[in-house]
Amino acid sequence: MLNIKKIIIYDEPTVPEIKINEVKEFISKTFHVNVEIRPNFFENTNGEIFQKIATTRIFELKKPFEKHNPTVQEIQMEESNTDNSQNEERVLYDGFEFQKIIEKFISPNESNQEILHIIFTNKLTCTFDKSDYRYHARALIGSNPTIISTTGIIEAPAKPKQYYLDLMTNLKKENEIKEKYKGEFLEYNDSRISEVVKGYLLQTIMYYETGEVFCDDKKCRLYNAHWQKDLIYSQLKNRKLCNKHQQKLQNIVNH
Repeated sequence: MLNIKKIIIYDEPTVPEIKINEVKEFISKTFHVNVEIRPNFFENTNGEIFQKIATTRIFELKKPFEKHNPTVQEIQMEESNTDNSQNEERVLYDGFEFQKIIEKFISPNESNQEILHIIFTNKLTCTFDKSDYRYHARALIGSNPTIISTTGIIEAPAKPKQYYLDLMTNLKKENEIKEKYKGEFLEYNDSRISEVVKGYLLQTIMYYETGEVFCDDKKCRLYNAHWQKDLIYSQLKNRKLCNKHQQKLQNIVNH
């Protein structure tokens, strides 16, 4: 039986490519659960949240998180919800610290295990990996609330190796190189993002229900893709769960 009684999805207006009503229908039909769409999470919060989010900015990629003391300008940028994803000076945020702050601003009436909150954001969330002692971009910060970074979907899985080699030798021809590899990776304002988002929603809901993270099978939508080619295959070309996870899904929704 599904433990979740309701899912609340908070839209991200800076990414109109996400067909939010289509996403809602997909989740409703897949899990037979009540899904509610709400505006961007930050629209109905007070100014305090922007100051707190600014404290989660990352400035040292090779050091564990240190709380940042934000400037007035940085706080104002958070308030404007500026999409800096395509700027050269991209802002990075510690995903777990970001998540903790979001959790504090969820109404106590809706802060329980039966309501899953999923927040879309254009902010690039990252987590610190002690295996190589550096931050890595993440598309998904699981648990409740779940954070799905639309920028992370594009930036976290790596593009083809040859693409990076071409850029290193012909940086001035970046647009030509992008055109050469067009279709092989997701880009900003990419219409395919909406379909990929469904896969990330499957991942977070299945994780929340079962406690099991991802899948090792590239043919499964629960596969944690580290390369864009694998993301495109699992979420756009195959669009299915593996037999194991399809059976788990059936067990969850039918009992």
